Amino acid sequence: MKRSAIILGCVLLATPAFAESVAEKTGVNSALGVAPATTDFVQQVAISDMFEIQSSKLAEEKGNAAEKSFAKQMIADHTKTSTELKSMVSSGKLKAELPTKLDDAHQSKLDKLKAADGAKFSSAYNDDQVSAHQDAVSLFQRYAKGGDNAELKNWAGKTLPTLQHHLDMAQKLDKEHTTTTSKSNK
Repeated sequence: MKRSAIILGCVLLATPAFAESVAEKTGVNSALGVAPATTDFVQQVAISDMFEIQSSKLAEEKGNAAEKSFAKQMIADHTKTSTELKSMVSSGKLKAELPTKLDDAHQSKLDKLKAADGAKFSSAYNDDQVSAHQDAVSLFQRYAKGGDNAELKNWAGKTLPTLQHHLDMAQKLDKEHTTTTSKSNK
């Protein structure tokens, strides 16, 4: 047990050189309720926003009426948070680099959405939205509570209610899709 703790401690201390720390990437920080490092937070927010915008543009094309309406809101809100984050980074108030493309996990999800149509698209999009917003709410809650950059911490706290609303909307969208799909399969 001690050996595992020592190894985990060494990994956590050695990770600042990585683009995103192992503790954040593996979900250890989330499970323990630990605030992410500023660089991890910025990376995850930027990638999440890119995914939300790109996947929601697909939903505007492929989704049903409810998904199209939801997607329009996601594009508007996540474009706003992306702009705000970029502004904080470019002003020099944050020492972090913004990613320019999706990570492999999000790119894989986007590729699956591109290949799907109809009910398969709806199911995948709705599941992705619920999962993404659960992750985002956790990320923003943890940073707002214990982040180390005061301005970013304040921004996370101000942005959190919008993300919680997105999660509620995504869960409702998913529930409606599941109910509709169940009825049409009878």
